[in-house]
Amino acid sequence: MSLSQNWIDRAEQCVMKTYGRYPLVAVRGEGCRLWDVEGKEYLDFLAGVAVNNLGHCHPKVVAALQEQAGTLLHCSNFYQIPQQIELAEWLCEHSFANRVFFCNSGAEANEAALKLARKYSKEQHGSGRFEVITAQASFHGRTIGTISATGQEKIRAGFEPALPGFTYVPYGDLEALRSAISARTCAIMLEPVQGEGGVNVPPPGYLKAVRALCDEHALLLIFDEVQVGCGRTGTLWAYQQEGVEPDVMTLAKALAGGPPIGAMLARQPFADALGPGTHGSTFGGNPLLCSAALAAMHALVEDGILDNGVRMGAYLRGKLDALRDKYTFIKDVRGRGLMLGMELDFDGGDIVKQAMQQGLLINCTVGKVLRFVPPLIVTENEIDEAVTILDDILSSLPESP
Repeated sequence: MSLSQNWIDRAEQCVMKTYGRYPLVAVRGEGCRLWDVEGKEYLDFLAGVAVNNLGHCHPKVVAALQEQAGTLLHCSNFYQIPQQIELAEWLCEHSFANRVFFCNSGAEANEAALKLARKYSKEQHGSGRFEVITAQASFHGRTIGTISATGQEKIRAGFEPALPGFTYVPYGDLEALRSAISARTCAIMLEPVQGEGGVNVPPPGYLKAVRALCDEHALLLIFDEVQVGCGRTGTLWAYQQEGVEPDVMTLAKALAGGPPIGAMLARQPFADALGPGTHGSTFGGNPLLCSAALAAMHALVEDGILDNGVRMGAYLRGKLDALRDKYTFIKDVRGRGLMLGMELDFDGGDIVKQAMQQGLLINCTVGKVLRFVPPLIVTENEIDEAVTILDDILSSLPESP
């Protein structure tokens, strides 16, 4: 029995089957590379689903974790935590926000945003305003609250009834959004670029128009930047590309360069709606994770990593566009920065499997969109290597010209 099969068999006996896992047993990572238990090397263009923006085991993140682990791992949020304060200061200084709430994941950050929106709106406008408009094809998390906010029926399937208070409209359709606003609406929640929904980019001017609608109707504008934040789309925050600021923003995934942390950022007066006792998180903002996040964010903006992501995003986009021109079954290439999707006219699941066999890790979302989210430290040579593998696979398909 192989080492991989041994681990797979053991997992079958004790790990819940909430994922359709591939037969890859990962044991080590460095930069844009991942190695399995057999010693096979992979070029990682999934990056933990846009988590490892700095690559695997970035030295500054590792050093921060090691130093903090020997000093203080955890203490209660009943007390002041210096690392948490420093991280909150950094996030506020580099965004629209005045206050930050820390938690453990993107779903928790989105739950906090939804609670804030309802609490603020009820305090200011009465109990009748509680509904949140979100987009079809959106993804906001896996809790009961965030699957209710998610505009995909397959995510809610089996967990009905969804929580009341959510309305879904087509992403990018301003008139549909305008028509959905009612006396019950308290907020609009959108991803500046949809990730799980197929790497969907909003039409020009759409988010600015949404901001104007929120101002007109006194609604909170919430941007879910769990996947698209922290440099993924070419700017520190995706909203910066649109020239529009939200009232609330949620972060997670790449915030600490790998370790789990989430954050909800808000500006005044909205942030004050969550006072003592209204919300909390036992582990949120603990010293260990905040130290990692501080190291990750400083490295991102001070070490040229964000700039590299912009250059490599344009380079990868050019390579994928060339494949689109070559193969008629590629319907579209879209995205921003190093968050790119290639839409096929057939299911892409088998291509993901073949790529893994050839040492390239990607994934497929909504069935037909291959998603490329490599670390922002990726090089031209690594992009060339990945595209060569993909080209070899595509050229072998029956649909290939």
